[in-house]
Amino acid sequence: MSTSTDVAKATHELLDAWATQPDGPVALRMKQTLLPVEESGVIFPPTYADIGYSIDTLSDGTRVATIDSVGSQANRLEPIFKSESENTEAWLVPQIDIVIRKENCGVCDSCKDDAAAKKRKSDPCKKPHEVTRSLLDLAHRAADAVVQASPTLLKQIAPAFKALQRGDAGPLCAIAPTSLIFGVWDSRGGTGEKRPRLVRSIIRAWDVEPLHGAAQYNSIWKLLDDGAQEELKKEAKAKKAKLSEKGLADAPATFRKTKVPEYLNDAPNPEARVLGGVLVNGRIERDVTVNLVALRGLRGNDEKETDALRKYLLGLSLVAATADIELFLREGCLLRYAENGDAWYQVPRRGEPTSVELTAKTAEEYANKAAAHFRSKWPAKGKALKHEFDLKAAKKLLGKKTVEEQESVE
Repeated sequence: MSTSTDVAKATHELLDAWATQPDGPVALRMKQTLLPVEESGVIFPPTYADIGYSIDTLSDGTRVATIDSVGSQANRLEPIFKSESENTEAWLVPQIDIVIRKENCGVCDSCKDDAAAKKRKSDPCKKPHEVTRSLLDLAHRAADAVVQASPTLLKQIAPAFKALQRGDAGPLCAIAPTSLIFGVWDSRGGTGEKRPRLVRSIIRAWDVEPLHGAAQYNSIWKLLDDGAQEELKKEAKAKKAKLSEKGLADAPATFRKTKVPEYLNDAPNPEARVLGGVLVNGRIERDVTVNLVALRGLRGNDEKETDALRKYLLGLSLVAATADIELFLREGCLLRYAENGDAWYQVPRRGEPTSVELTAKTAEEYANKAAAHFRSKWPAKGKALKHEFDLKAAKKLLGKKTVEEQESVE
């Protein structure tokens, strides 16, 4: 990084230039220092099938662990745009919900009356509880299978993807802008349109040492008499079940389920042992990149719309990038932010990156200002914001090949 003491302040004018000027920087980057809450320095990375932790060994022997992946970070960041306010002026993005199912309330007269409960179709629950999911919670965003199985929402999303395929990102930006922020692939729709993330975030830990764990589950087995034990053994054998798996026998937890052998050369195989976290001897860093090249590659239906779209998406990207999200990543992995541990840089096409002063307050003010252009284009209140998941539509998806499946056949 540049050693220059000059720090550019991210004013609204400078942000406008970054969003619209072709010769602007190619990216904005933040390096953020994180700290474990526990003094031991032991944290638990995510585990993956067959490999356990994702740990790479560099040429100098340093081991680097992935603590939170790019995809996981995106799924943690997108929900920050949810709002409980009824005032659309307080929103940065449309608040679209999908009703997954309806449950009986259990309180109204219809629910209390057993006879009425049996003839539910003719005497339905008066106050059914709706189980909903926000569009901002869906892993594949506007391209999620739930959207494909929600007919009224799909009527808005499908034309937006078709417009995106023609080069106009405006319609999708007006209904699901975070799909452009965190990346989207219309693999289940008719376009197959794929757009990269504008915001990419990942957390890594450097110079780690993998640890192992072990546990012992003690059941009531020893308290049972010989007769009860024998009967349970016979029943387990007849049902082809393991007593320990049903909680009826003691069970040590020393090896995890994996394809590698539990023992090598008469000694426990470290690759098969239960994982116990990693000891972090080095730093824990979160790297966030805002891709300005990808941002400036998005267009509206004319020059004015293009400028407005890029400014809006940059504002949302910076709100996501500067947000202090909760860092309780999983059991055994609770992190916190280091004081003065954030460093922002603008990255030019040539030359060294230079420091930038960018705050969450500036990002939010800029995003609010840029959102004004799109609020009138958002889906109206009421029905346009709430949609219902349709089981019949979901069933039809089972017989429809995704773009990925079609490409594998071709």
